[in-house]
Amino acid sequence: MSFLQLILIMGIPTSLTGFFCWILKRSIDKVEKDSQERENARIKNELYIIQGLGAAFALSEAAAEAIQTGKHNGKLTSALSYSQKIKDIQINFLAELGIENLYSKER
Repeated sequence: MSFLQLILIMGIPTSLTGFFCWILKRSIDKVEKDSQERENARIKNELYIIQGLGAAFALSEAAAEAIQTGKHNGKLTSALSYSQKIKDIQINFLAELGIENLYSKER
């Protein structure tokens, strides 16, 4: 057996093993990337939910105060505009996620 044959015999299995390990690593990296994107979207969604709850509390507090005193003050107007702003942000975010999932490759 010549030196060249020995190199070929040892090199082919090593090359194939390296190639399959590279494919496996690419697949694992893709799954990790997708998982990280989902985690980031979940965190962002929870943040928007908490902001929405804060806006609802501010609006209800301002409305209760206006009912109690019998007069409409600036708090109610600002709480309403804040609530509408947060609602619009949430709707846009959820629509963006829906469109991304609608056209994603994996279903």
